Amino acid sequence: MRVLIAPNAFKGTLTAGRAALAAARGVRAALPGARLELLPVADGGDGLLDALAPALGGRIMRTAVEGPLGGAVKARWLLAGRTAVIEMAEAAGLRLLGGRRLRPLDASTRGVGQLILAAAASGAGEIVVGLGGSASNDGGAGCAQAFGFSLVDSRGREIGPGARGLGDLAAVFPGEGRRRLKGLKVTGLADVRNTLCGPLGSARVFGPQKGAGPAEVRFLEKVLLNYARVVKAGLGVPLARLRGGAAAGGLGAGLAAFFGAELDDGSAYVLERTGFHAALARADLLITGEGRFDAQSFYGKVPGAAVSAAAKRGVPAVVVCGAAGPFPAGGLARRGVAGVIEAGSAPSPARAVEAAVRRGLPGILAGI
Repeated sequence: MRVLIAPNAFKGTLTAGRAALAAARGVRAALPGARLELLPVADGGDGLLDALAPALGGRIMRTAVEGPLGGAVKARWLLAGRTAVIEMAEAAGLRLLGGRRLRPLDASTRGVGQLILAAAASGAGEIVVGLGGSASNDGGAGCAQAFGFSLVDSRGREIGPGARGLGDLAAVFPGEGRRRLKGLKVTGLADVRNTLCGPLGSARVFGPQKGAGPAEVRFLEKVLLNYARVVKAGLGVPLARLRGGAAAGGLGAGLAAFFGAELDDGSAYVLERTGFHAALARADLLITGEGRFDAQSFYGKVPGAAVSAAAKRGVPAVVVCGAAGPFPAGGLARRGVAGVIEAGSAPSPARAVEAAVRRGLPGILAGI
């Protein structure tokens, strides 16, 4: 049996590469004669650089930028010819908080703008920004300011960092940003389809994941609506209902407004460029996965995209995850999922994945 192992990162516990290795050890124990192909993937969130670097080549760069709550962080990015790949979480990610209290009103994307500047200064003509894993909810305002755009209050002063500053926003101006964009193409890779504002928008759906309580969620929705209104008046770009605009705390919307970025499906982008479809054509079984596998996984997340691709080819798919569900009865089978293996939480996530695959895979295969 030929098995393709293509997991996403298990957010906060395992990189996609480590998850693939752990699952592979479990498969070898359960199916000693199987031929394995490991292909860690991503959807624009954590692990984008690691997934694309082998396919694109180039070299990993490191640049000191401002972190989500100030202070310097050393952020990685990829330079491959004239293409640069930036993972926004390297500069403004939740993982950079290091256990500190989450501050969704204050976290900024300023470091992402500094990375875009660094990439442009290194000769990149195309910049791809992965949108996911953010600590911020500033709509990309900090990113735009760092690049040279001017976002000011009613007295003409630059607004402060984070979503808190958006409450004071009265006008936007091109500043140096418009000039710096000449000859530069920017693409955002979104792992969600949600809009910036509204019931399924950045504040209400993703704010709580970044530590926002009910009052803070209401504040975030209010200031993001103000942000969308001011940007539309100043730049003529409608943001409130932009598909994918909610990605990375609204950075997707900010890239579209200030950088003229197209927001692409991150999963499709990565699967195409990593050779996933060719590898799937060689496989008898797909194993994919992520930290939490639920209904959202089929709306922009790479495990859902991988399962859908496998279903089209008639390749059975198994999902390994930390936790799963809930799903409607029969819903997974209709999507082509042969089985789900939950690893749970453990002191060693890698060992938990290995053990869960070793125990669970034979029973799933017996039922196919």
